Amino acid sequence: MTQEEKITLVTDTGEKVEFYVLEETRINGINYLLVTDSEEEEEEGDCYILRDHSDEKEQDAAYEFVEKDEELEYLFRIFTELMSDSDVDLCR
Repeated sequence: MTQEEKITLVTDTGEKVEFYVLEETRINGINYLLVTDSEEEEEEGDCYILRDHSDEKEQDAAYEFVEKDEELEYLFRIFTELMSDSDVDLCR
């Protein structure tokens, strides 16, 4: 299975990095994405949780990596539950 939605992030140094969206959710008015760097299901890839920190008036979303352990743990549990019916295994 190939993930359908792909996003491209631009780093502070101008480098473009592509990720494939596995799931998204909105919590307390903030959008979060669960993304992977692997396009194919058979491949093991790293997963990341991104937080949208853009202003609602902005046309393009601006994402940042969630890095705080407590927030990551909370979001990981939510995304694990959301992904429980899929054939994607999330591991820590």
